Amino acid sequence: MDKAIRWLFRQPRKIKRLIILLLDIVFITLAFWSSFIVRLENLEQVNSPNHWWVLMIMVPVSLLFFIRLGLYRAVLRYLGYHAILIMLFGITLSAAVMVIASYYFDAFLPRSVPVIYSAFAFILCGGVRTSAHALYNKSTAALKTPVIIYGAGAAGRQLHTALQLGNEYRTVAFIDDNSALHRSLLHGVTVYPPSKIPWLAEYFGVQKLLLALPGISRQRRREIVAGLENLPLEILSIPAIADIVSGKARVNDLRELSIEELLGRDPVAPFPELIAANIRDKVVMVTGAGGSIGSELCRQIVQQHPKILVLFEMSEYALYMVEQELSAICQRSGLTVRVIPLLGTVQRQSRLETAMRTFSVKTVYHAAAFKHVPMVEYNVVEGVRNNVFGTWRAAEAAINCKVETFVLISSDKAVRPTNVMGTSKRLAELVLQGLALRQDGPRFCIVRFGNVLGSSGSVVPLFKKQIRFGGPITLTHEKITRYFMTIPEAAQLVIQAGSMGKGGEVFVLDMGKPVRIIDLAHKMLYLMGYKVKDKHNPGGDIEIKITGLRPGEKLYEELLVGGENQPTQHPRIRTSNEAHLSWDEVAELLTELHTACELYDMVRIRELLLNAPTAFSPKDDICDLIWVESNKGTDIFKRDDCNKKVNDSEPDNKNFDMEYDNDKTVTTQQ
Repeated sequence: MDKAIRWLFRQPRKIKRLIILLLDIVFITLAFWSSFIVRLENLEQVNSPNHWWVLMIMVPVSLLFFIRLGLYRAVLRYLGYHAILIMLFGITLSAAVMVIASYYFDAFLPRSVPVIYSAFAFILCGGVRTSAHALYNKSTAALKTPVIIYGAGAAGRQLHTALQLGNEYRTVAFIDDNSALHRSLLHGVTVYPPSKIPWLAEYFGVQKLLLALPGISRQRRREIVAGLENLPLEILSIPAIADIVSGKARVNDLRELSIEELLGRDPVAPFPELIAANIRDKVVMVTGAGGSIGSELCRQIVQQHPKILVLFEMSEYALYMVEQELSAICQRSGLTVRVIPLLGTVQRQSRLETAMRTFSVKTVYHAAAFKHVPMVEYNVVEGVRNNVFGTWRAAEAAINCKVETFVLISSDKAVRPTNVMGTSKRLAELVLQGLALRQDGPRFCIVRFGNVLGSSGSVVPLFKKQIRFGGPITLTHEKITRYFMTIPEAAQLVIQAGSMGKGGEVFVLDMGKPVRIIDLAHKMLYLMGYKVKDKHNPGGDIEIKITGLRPGEKLYEELLVGGENQPTQHPRIRTSNEAHLSWDEVAELLTELHTACELYDMVRIRELLLNAPTAFSPKDDICDLIWVESNKGTDIFKRDDCNKKVNDSEPDNKNFDMEYDNDKTVTTQQ
């Protein structure tokens, strides 16, 4: 039966219209005579040629009305209340034709007959369409994936309606926290409490849960997901209300519930006087504009109406992509910001000065840096040149071009670093602090924070890719822990921190509580509908494999070098008073480091980094790939310790591990 119905609906439109038209002829005729039979006891009064003439006029005229009203253009599988209203109007016109034709042909017509005819015709003509619609939905229901919609509000009901019109999902139940809705029916679907989700999932064979709560807080979203972690359900979410209202997305644009939505916090509304202070009506430059942080800084900067936004980027492709995106944002939002895409490296001071002087740059956000720890370990000279000397050259260019504010984007890896990347970022901080002491000029300030979720170097996209390919998820250490922040929140706080700088300060962003990466992996598996495969659950889907710490990698990260940190006017930004060097000391170190880089003297570079006041404490020997290859078999390179790991019995911060173990809810409370 179901196959026959689907076969019928696959026929050409002309065939289906012809079938409906023939059925309407039969139903109008049947309704005409049935109305007299119901009304009259003696049918001899209607047994006359005049009544046949009335019927012969009614049928074609009624069909003509139906055609003009578009009833034969309506697609039955998408039949809605609008088509029913049109049908009612068409039949009312048909009844009027009955009255007029009966008067013209002097046919006997009791006053109640047109009313009875209208009822019969509506039931028959409308009923066949509604029945066809219901039969088609029933025949295709078995082919659709059963889903549960969490949220019986307006968004949930709209989502259910949208799914009915599609061919992919069918709603088997609504879930809602409001007890007043429990056991009620919405569009024929029952509303259940959250406690019924395990039973519903098993009874209907549900594998997907659609979260239709676009307006809830991240805290509430985390609570909901935490209650579903032991169920093999993939959780999908509808877009945010702002995106739906603005037209950027539709309610049925389902997407994976991102880990950013769970680990990220509810944002603090930006302080208008801070967010716009260094941007509005000014010329702003962002170095590293194509990177994860740089591109998000650009997105938020254009919303604050700068006069010009200069994008400075080394990668041609990244520059092209961010320039295209920003141009589209400006066009869509009606912004008049001029976006200037410039190719160049921050190691060329002349290029930077030309750009700053030409466009009269007043604010610089220096996000250009090599941030991937193993890559910098394998390419030490380029890492030092880009992160240290690139920052120095950009800052000197800002001084020469009379830039007002220069903000360095630093990293938590600069605190007691165990790798070259972190050490180079700490040296970049010392460079800026030394320049701030050297002369009056730009307000130099430093903003330090931890990992950002979803960035190019983040574990999140890596884990997603590994899960989609069936695993295993590779994790360097089961105890490894990191601070996390969403990219938009980090960029917003960077802009506000830069507005508070007076010269040489180190601003530290409140990263919340640290997250154990293995917990992050578990949560991502649950969100994508998989179970962990381990010795406790050998029947799981995906294994988590421990590979060992990579060169330069720490178990734990910190945000403060030492000393006191003080609150600022923003609740999530603090300022740290940390030790620094005079410019003469910094300049001497930079001179020696530059010579060592020019000579590719890895031993001297390592010595200088160890002697610099950065608290550099490497866990591995020199891992630069060119140096390792060229020194194999020599006295300098007696053993390859590049893959030597941190001793598990000596964690970077024993107190931190103890503190973490006392708080098992860290991943859900951040």
